[in-house]
Amino acid sequence: MIMIAALKKVRHGLGMGLLLAAWMTAPASAGAAEAGTALVRPSDAGLIASIARGGRLYDKWFKELPDTPGPATRHSLYPETGPYAGKAPDTWRCKECHGWDGLGKNGAYGSGKHATGIKGIQAMDGGDPERVAALLKAPEHGYGGLLTDRDLTDLAHFVTRGQWDMDAVIDRAGKTIKGGDPVMGQVYYLTLCAQCHGRDGKAKGMPKLGEVVNDNPWESLHKILNGQPGDDMPALRGLDRRIVKDLLAFLQTLPR
Repeated sequence: MIMIAALKKVRHGLGMGLLLAAWMTAPASAGAAEAGTALVRPSDAGLIASIARGGRLYDKWFKELPDTPGPATRHSLYPETGPYAGKAPDTWRCKECHGWDGLGKNGAYGSGKHATGIKGIQAMDGGDPERVAALLKAPEHGYGGLLTDRDLTDLAHFVTRGQWDMDAVIDRAGKTIKGGDPVMGQVYYLTLCAQCHGRDGKAKGMPKLGEVVNDNPWESLHKILNGQPGDDMPALRGLDRRIVKDLLAFLQTLPR
């Protein structure tokens, strides 16, 4: 799913006005450093940027990094009989084993064409980023020779500080958004996203947003929060959770 929002709209006119309004009206929270709980305090900005970049690396690191081809051999921890075993680069994508929701075999990837039986990353939520970076760098995971120390730190920040409880946002059975306001979501969409994706979500050369968000709201939420790897789509992780939920709720009303 490719969701490229309008950068110029964000920086100018109504887009900037919307972001400023959201910043002024968002409720204060002692847990602002937790991505998406509330708007980020200036002291947290660097961490949130690191988390968002880590989210893009989790998605597809070899697309996020310039001139970096995906590995030509299957990752050693990916099952030989896994559904994507024949597509070596995909087996190196964190999301392919652990899922967009981070729950692995206990989440949306517990069944279906992406199921591998591999556990999620939720146990690392709130953990030590240095320990996670070391785990990724170790021979078993094998990212030490592929990612820089900065890449590993950003990815570790995402894993330990950037996870969302997606079950609190998305009804797993119905794939619908819990508590989102599509009316407000339309305001956010038209000022932040429509210039690239079109008012109806059917911009030429892009997937139909109404189709992809209804089919895979977990992936859609991940990309709204963190952006699209190797692309100009901005990460909206710094916005309040209710804005993200409202936006998702509206996207599910778009034509398929």
